[in-house]
Amino acid sequence: MVDTIYALATPQGRAGVAVVRISGPDAFMSLHSLCNDIRIKPRKTILCDLYTQEGTHLDRALVLPFKGPHSFTGEDVVELHLHGSIAVIQKALEVLSRIANFRQALPGEFTRRAFLNEKLDLAEIEGLADLIEAETEAQRVQALKVLSGKLGERAQEWRSMIIKAMALIEVTIDFADEEVPTDVSKDVLSILTNIISDLDVESTGISVAERIRVGFEVAIVGKPNVGKSTLLNALAGREAAITSEQAGTTRDIIEVRMDLDGLPVTMLDTAGLRETSNLIETKGIHRAIERANSSDLVIVLTDDGEGLPEIKNPNILTFISKCDDGNMKNGLSAVTGFGIDKMIDLIKNKLGDNVQNQGIATRFRHKEAIDRSINKLKTAKKFVADGPAFYDLAAEELRQTAYTLDELFGKVDVEKILDEIFSSFCLGK
Repeated sequence: MVDTIYALATPQGRAGVAVVRISGPDAFMSLHSLCNDIRIKPRKTILCDLYTQEGTHLDRALVLPFKGPHSFTGEDVVELHLHGSIAVIQKALEVLSRIANFRQALPGEFTRRAFLNEKLDLAEIEGLADLIEAETEAQRVQALKVLSGKLGERAQEWRSMIIKAMALIEVTIDFADEEVPTDVSKDVLSILTNIISDLDVESTGISVAERIRVGFEVAIVGKPNVGKSTLLNALAGREAAITSEQAGTTRDIIEVRMDLDGLPVTMLDTAGLRETSNLIETKGIHRAIERANSSDLVIVLTDDGEGLPEIKNPNILTFISKCDDGNMKNGLSAVTGFGIDKMIDLIKNKLGDNVQNQGIATRFRHKEAIDRSINKLKTAKKFVADGPAFYDLAAEELRQTAYTLDELFGKVDVEKILDEIFSSFCLGK
C-alpha cells in the first residue's frame, strides 16, 4: 500500500501563514479526523477548526483539497493553511504522524510522485527546482521556460522528425525488391540536417544557460593598490574585502554574489599582479591569473591605461582607477562613485549579449544527451549518403537517437539521476 505523506511546504520558522501539504490515498481521510463534520469540496477552500485526536482545539485554518489525478502529485492532496507559529506547526505535524499509514515526506518526494504519475517530465522537474532556487530575474525567466515544458515539446518535435525519416528509410528497406516511386535519400538528409542544426544551437546555448543558473563570473584584476578591493566593496555595499595601503594585502580570491539588473554575477577580487619573492603571494597571483582567464568577463583596473599581458581572456573592460575628480573618459572612482554606473552598464551589456545565445536546454545532462544525438544523426547521414545498402544501419542509428532524446524528459534510463535531482528539493516539495 502507498503511504500517505505529509510535510511543511513553507519555510521553517515563524510566519503569518504556514502550509502543510498531505498527499496519498488517505489524504481526505485525514481531514475527517482533524475537522468535525467537514464536507470536502475539491478545489474549494474551506474554513474550519482543526482538532487533535483527543479533541483539543489545534487551530482555525483554511483547508484546500485536490482530488487526484487533478493535483500536483496526481494523488489526493490536501493543503492545511495554518497560522504560522512554531507551536501550531509542530502540533499539526505531530497529529498527522499519529495517523495510520502516514509518514513525513522525504526530500522531493511530492515532486517525485508527480513524475511517477506523469504530471511532470524530468526536464520540467529540473525547471521547478531551478525556479525554487532562482535569485535573479534571468534565473526566474529561464526556470519558467523549462518548467513550462518547452524542452520536452522541442524533443518531441525532433523525435517526430526522426520517426518520419525512419519511416522513409523503412519503406525503401521493406520494398527493396519492388519499385519504390522516389529516392528518399534527399528528403531524409534534409530532415537530419535540420535536426542537427537545431541540436547544435541548443548544445551551444547550454553553457550560457548553466552560467545563468550558477552565476556569471567577473574578475577584477590589476596591479597592487590600484583599488580592486575598494571597488568590490563599493559594488557589494559592504566591507567584503580588506583594504590597505600595503601591497599584497589580497592574496586569495574573494567572491561576492550580486544581482546586476536581473543577471546573477559573482564578482572576484584577486591578488595584485606583480613580481614578488613571497611564495604565498606568488601562489595567489597565479590563482588570480588562472581565474581571470577562465572568467566570463575581466575588469582591468590600471593607473596608466596599459593592459596586463598576463590576462589572455578576450572579454576585457579596462578602466583607469582612482579618478576621484571625474575628469577622464574611462576613469573610475570607488570612493566618489564616478564611472561605476557606466561600468555596471557595460558589464550588463557584455553579459547580456551572452544571454541572447541561450537555448531551452539548461543542464550538462541535457548537453550530453544532445551531443550524443548529434553524433548518431551524423552517422545516420553518412549511411544514408552511402546508399540503400546501408539504410538498415542508418535506421538503427535513428532508433538509438530517438531513445537518447527520450532521456531529456525522463522516458528512459533516469533512475540513476532521480535521487540526485529530488534530493535538492525541500521536504514540502
